[in-house]
Amino acid sequence: MKLQELDAPDVNRRLARGEILLIDVREPAEFAAERIAGAISFPLSSFDATKLPDPAGKAVVFHCGIGKRSMMAVNLCQQAGLPLDTHLSGGLQAWKAAGLPTISS
Repeated sequence: MKLQELDAPDVNRRLARGEILLIDVREPAEFAAERIAGAISFPLSSFDATKLPDPAGKAVVFHCGIGKRSMMAVNLCQQAGLPLDTHLSGGLQAWKAAGLPTISS
């Protein structure tokens, strides 16, 4: 599996510039409780790489809680023949450790 890891500050900069589509593969309850602004929910439990939203020219970056599920999502995409390989290293945990904001319900 080819994997590109981005750190939280890099994802934050690229998200702010509109360069990436950030896909959160955590479960809906996790997404509802706390999420990164601009991320879209696409849970790994019902993941179908062929049904990913159109990134509209943006790079697709996956994220989860700590990075394990987002790596699994990358692997599923590659198994489906999609050239997606990027995730947020350390997930939401790394995002918060970097002092970046989240939305909480």
